[in-house]
Amino acid sequence: MAIPLSNRRRLQFAAGVAFVACVYIFLTGAEFAASVFASRPELPSLRRAVRLSPGNADYRHRLGRYFAFVAADPQSAIESLRAAVELNPHDARYWFDLAAAYQVIGDISGRRAALDRALLAEPTAPDVAWEAANFFLVDGDIDRALREFHVVIENEVSLVDAALRTCWRVRPDPDALLRDVVPARTDSLISFLSLMMGKQETEGAIKTWERLAQLHQKFQNRFLYEFVRYLIAAHRPDAAMSAWEQTAGILGLSAYLPTDDNLVVNGDFSLDILNGGFDWTYVDRPEVRKILDPSDFHQGHRSLFLTFQGPGINDAGIQQLIPVRGATTYDFSAYYKSADFEGAGGPQIVLRDAYTGAPLYSSDPLNDADFWKEVHSKVTTPDSTTLLVLAIERFPAGSPIRGKLWLNNFELSSNNSPDDGHDNSAEKSKDHS
Repeated sequence: MAIPLSNRRRLQFAAGVAFVACVYIFLTGAEFAASVFASRPELPSLRRAVRLSPGNADYRHRLGRYFAFVAADPQSAIESLRAAVELNPHDARYWFDLAAAYQVIGDISGRRAALDRALLAEPTAPDVAWEAANFFLVDGDIDRALREFHVVIENEVSLVDAALRTCWRVRPDPDALLRDVVPARTDSLISFLSLMMGKQETEGAIKTWERLAQLHQKFQNRFLYEFVRYLIAAHRPDAAMSAWEQTAGILGLSAYLPTDDNLVVNGDFSLDILNGGFDWTYVDRPEVRKILDPSDFHQGHRSLFLTFQGPGINDAGIQQLIPVRGATTYDFSAYYKSADFEGAGGPQIVLRDAYTGAPLYSSDPLNDADFWKEVHSKVTTPDSTTLLVLAIERFPAGSPIRGKLWLNNFELSSNNSPDDGHDNSAEKSKDHS
């Protein structure tokens, strides 16, 4: 049942409601006015905003920044910024600006305390860590700077390269940076690897790759190909093959490893050509067409089919790099078939020292063979040879040629019999039907 109110009680209730409404309107109006004044980068407006909303930490912060960066009044800036951090100690920006103000007046202990509070407020925020790291660099505190750069690298992909470059500038020590700065993650290690290669820090790059391989985590094959190319260019085929072996299983490339019986990778073309690393690599040449032919092969289930047509041909545009030992005799063999060749000479299989270009073996021209024929030779490497390049070259180079060539079953294996002193490096092929 409804309880009737007396007229006096009705008036008191209405007055109370009206009072609350007025207070609410006043407060919301004051906050709105404060927000308007705070949006204006002028000292009188900012001061009005603070007076209208004294408990708003952001307005105190804006006023402090005005004193610090516009009015050049660090003492007033400190006063406002200290008020801001008292109202909200969880915003690292406030503490950083307070640290900057302390730095201007030479208060080192105050600046350090403000920096510590900034990191405490947001310990894993990459922008906070970036600011702190640069503060520590100014102080010459390299160890603390590196710790904060580690936080940056771990949490912000867009800043990784810049952070690594800065770390290398202040501490160019691959071991120290791998230990203290670079997180044990594939993306971070690959970025550091790129830096090491760009700086021509080969030993640092090798250590980085070893750390990457230890993670046993998959990544894009192209990074392996790029690293192998870098090490080959740095005359480190041993390290290149070690990297290939370390990560072949991780990347699903175990079938592309050389064996004791055959140092040529994918010699029968039964696997897809990777165009990288220690598999076959190729460049497109309009005058030489290359396909894997499943309809004609000597062994396996397909061969490499090359079609030559045009002038200016020096090579077929396909090759393979093969790490070897110096002063060692190897058995080399391959099978070929050809048809419809026109022009002087013909294509030949060639083994060269990859660094000097010196030929160690050249076959006879691979033409006039409408059945599968073998080329075979013993090849002895000079003492200084560590890497061979296996290629299909045109002799005489540059002259017009037309024809079809199938290649299959490339093999290179160490000959354990003692060297008889005979120079077999230029021995020509022996054809077998």
